[in-house]
Amino acid sequence: MNRMPALAPEAWNDEQRTLAEEIINGPRGALLPPFEPLLRSPELMAHTQRMGEYLRYRSSIGQRLTELAILLTARHWSQTVEWAIHAPIALEKGISASAIEAINQRQVPTELQDDEWVIYHFCQQLQQNQQVSDETWQQAVALWGEKGVVDLIGINGYYSLLSMVMNAARTPAPASSHTLYCPDVKRD
Repeated sequence: MNRMPALAPEAWNDEQRTLAEEIINGPRGALLPPFEPLLRSPELMAHTQRMGEYLRYRSSIGQRLTELAILLTARHWSQTVEWAIHAPIALEKGISASAIEAINQRQVPTELQDDEWVIYHFCQQLQQNQQVSDETWQQAVALWGEKGVVDLIGINGYYSLLSMVMNAARTPAPASSHTLYCPDVKRD
């Protein structure tokens, strides 16, 4: 059961309306599911969405690699909403279907480009070990510089935050999407 379903626009207070309209009129074009529970804390939602807008659309590692990092984070958290939103985008941006399916099944992909392997190892190490090896760090800095590495860390942190919010609120994935198999997640 969704603990924090979307609030009806007529129920929004002035602050909620102003900040929701900022999201709706921005590149997202809608108040997407991650922002439904966050709307209860409008200022947090506003700061969160601004960071996310930068990381998703303008990160220094580019959208293809950003989408891969988002998928790895969504899968780490068994986050069905983020997966449903971003798996099709990752495919469109050039991540192979077989790599997306392998990540979905918690398997090591066999079809990744060299820069995608660095993203894969960086995200896996950061999420599973809470640190990144010197070798992986140096590879990432060589590819994207320190700014890119900080953006990659930010993507992992931002999508972890959204995942925690939606997992705690039990925000359901869109009804039309059943692309993420999550045997480890029990929903009401």
